[in-house]
Amino acid sequence: MAQLFVASTFFGAMSLAAALDAGQFGAADQRRILVVSNNALVPEVVPPLDAAPGFDVLRSRFGEVVSWNELLWPFHPSTWQPRQQERPLLNRLLRHYWDLAEDEPLHLVVESIQVPPARAFASVFDDAAITVYSDGLMSYGPTRESPPREVATRIDRVLYLDLVPGVEPLLLSEYGVARRTISGEAFRAVVAEVAKAVDGVGERTAWAGAPLLLGQYLAALNFLTAAEEDALHARMLRGVAAQGHRTVLFKPHPSTTARTFRTLHATAEQQGVQLVVLDEPVPVEVWYEVLRPALVVGVFSTGLSTASRYYGLPVATVGTELLLDRITPYQNSNRIPVTLADATMPRLAEDGTVHPPRITADRVAEELLPLLVAVGYCMQNSVYSHLRDEAVAYLSRGLDEVTRRYFKKRRLTALRLPGAAPAKPRSLPWLAARVRRLRGRS
Repeated sequence: MAQLFVASTFFGAMSLAAALDAGQFGAADQRRILVVSNNALVPEVVPPLDAAPGFDVLRSRFGEVVSWNELLWPFHPSTWQPRQQERPLLNRLLRHYWDLAEDEPLHLVVESIQVPPARAFASVFDDAAITVYSDGLMSYGPTRESPPREVATRIDRVLYLDLVPGVEPLLLSEYGVARRTISGEAFRAVVAEVAKAVDGVGERTAWAGAPLLLGQYLAALNFLTAAEEDALHARMLRGVAAQGHRTVLFKPHPSTTARTFRTLHATAEQQGVQLVVLDEPVPVEVWYEVLRPALVVGVFSTGLSTASRYYGLPVATVGTELLLDRITPYQNSNRIPVTLADATMPRLAEDGTVHPPRITADRVAEELLPLLVAVGYCMQNSVYSHLRDEAVAYLSRGLDEVTRRYFKKRRLTALRLPGAAPAKPRSLPWLAARVRRLRGRS
């Protein structure tokens, strides 16, 4: 059997390497092909995953590394989906191109199964076994678009990093797909290996212990305006400056613009702080391994969870309440990561105060799990109809001034759930018409 791994991010590739090292894909003598997909908006101007510093240590886990973009050009990996009548032909062509026998069993290992490129591969290789692996906190939410049954029945498991102890991903649970964790020790070992391989990273020890701010592309997703996104980053910086830190690290998202850098540098100058931008294209976990920041601050990045869970670093969020209000539609997959960050992580104020999390680790079963079930049901009620009773029970007893932020009244009203807006009285049509006629005579 040949194994075809599809990866679009360095974090995802490290997760795959950890799973391979832990023996979760069987013996190492199997043929393993890594298909690299560059899903950037304009992939022609963004270096692909296999060109990133440190990637060579991951390359050794695979027999071959191939580019999906080069083969698919001029189409984009995130949008191209083969038509049904083309699939048998493409199956034969891709098997020939990658030197796979027509009758050779194939095991697909993909990220988000509901969208291309994973969905495209699953439809082309219609007899392949499928493993879905998680690329962050989104897997704790419902499946955005459930795959067809002919695809779902081929999925053997969901592999995920245990980023939220005591919570299992909701992803694909509607099909009863097994969920298996990726070893945290194996993941850290892979990160350490990458850190050693990236030139110059190990020499940045002068910045060890400085707080680290995580950038996110919130304006690019239309959650916030550009000015609001810059204001969030400035709040982060003012918060750590108020704690007395004079050097602050900033790890920008790949989509971060020069505008954000200008705003942050201006804020740093006002606060008397040295701002150091970590612009090397390596995962933030590499910096955790090398620099051990005193505090990691972000909005709802998966990097907050890896910092806390695997490196024991203090973390804090900024701006989650604003994001809970702005993310639209309610079904947006980012809602669960924002909910997790707001509910389970400390919050940093501009005066440097770190407020405790709303839900502590010892209250996960009693408070967090029911909350996630209720939010998940509200996001995808038709697919997760079996969760309605649990959602009603939570909303009936747990909806208060704190938890109301996780739900939209309009959504509760549409689903006829506790907390919905009061029903407006409706007048009978004939009575309303009669009143209008009488008024017209007077």
